[in-house]
Amino acid sequence: MKNFDVIIVGGAAVGSAAAYFLAAQTDFKGSVLVLEKDFSYEKCATTLSAASIRHQFSTPGNIQMSQFGTHFIKHSNEHLTVNGEAPEIGFHEGGYLFLASNAGRAILQSNHLVQRSLGADVVLLTPEQLRERFAWMATDDLSAGSLGMSGEGWLDAYGLLQGFRRKAISLGVKYSQAQVKSIHREGHHIQSVSLSDGSTLTCSVVINAAGTGAHLLAQSAGIELPVESRKRCVFHFTSPAKVDHCPLVVDPSGAYFRPEGQGFICGISPPPEQDPECFDFDVQHALFDEVLWPILATRVPGFEAVRLKNAWAGHYDMNTLDHNLIIGAHPEVDNLLFANGFSGHGMQQSPAVGRALSELVTYGQFRTLDLSAFGWQRIIAKKPLLEINVV
Repeated sequence: MKNFDVIIVGGAAVGSAAAYFLAAQTDFKGSVLVLEKDFSYEKCATTLSAASIRHQFSTPGNIQMSQFGTHFIKHSNEHLTVNGEAPEIGFHEGGYLFLASNAGRAILQSNHLVQRSLGADVVLLTPEQLRERFAWMATDDLSAGSLGMSGEGWLDAYGLLQGFRRKAISLGVKYSQAQVKSIHREGHHIQSVSLSDGSTLTCSVVINAAGTGAHLLAQSAGIELPVESRKRCVFHFTSPAKVDHCPLVVDPSGAYFRPEGQGFICGISPPPEQDPECFDFDVQHALFDEVLWPILATRVPGFEAVRLKNAWAGHYDMNTLDHNLIIGAHPEVDNLLFANGFSGHGMQQSPAVGRALSELVTYGQFRTLDLSAFGWQRIIAKKPLLEINVV
């Protein structure tokens, strides 16, 4: 029976970030194994995401995690280069633009104060200023906009994932393509991990970074994790419209769009009554035809003429309590660390969460960024840490 100091279940962005930060941590001397069920990463949330990063949150911890994410991405060559080869992350600092009607203006202003207090480079724009900057946009129904001037944008999420993975391996981390069946718990301690091939591995610490599989993994240890798999569709379209200097635009309806190659990608969350737990990858084409296209054509008149080129579906590991990360150990199990329920923020928060997990393993506490507000206490007490700008 093989033994490792740390076993990480899930090797996408969050799991591989944790592996990298552990291996790069000079005070950590142990062995690390990452168990990933599919080395192609074809269906993981990281690969199928809109691959964007923003600082425009309402919760300070979310802002700070993404600020570190931006800093890490901008300096990824310093951290993730292996044998002189740096990962191709392709960060495009295009910014986010949150739009608000009269009903949403107060929230935008309140969030702006929090963001500015933490050093986020964001500005509030009037409808007149929006028209001046973005002549292609219809603004008659708008009351304000919040634009990220730096630090926000989009990137190659798969490139970041592979950068973390390749660097972690170069630092001695082992990766194994394997399906975890269960984790074995005795009292307050995890003893071992069982794989679908019948083998068993022992360890000192387990990190649950299993994405949409996190709930079942936690359940095997007797813990109810409030995380469900929710499908999100991304649509890629082209248009003859001239849309210059386009950021990632978040419409008051919740729809978003941003440039991608020679076209654009867009998406919107389905209404709650049409958003059950889901594990299939079937694209909801009616969402584009009946919901998204009318919103796009109203916001950008030039988008009345669009051609849908491609579409795909991925999954969020949705925290059903408050749509925020759950990180750290459950009070009942001291050596099982969670990093789950990102609800669409996993890729952009992976550097900060990977660093935080390495600190919990090495020191038993957060050192650089206190993420205790995202711990289990609020989950157990059913007191949500609400994030107002859920996208």
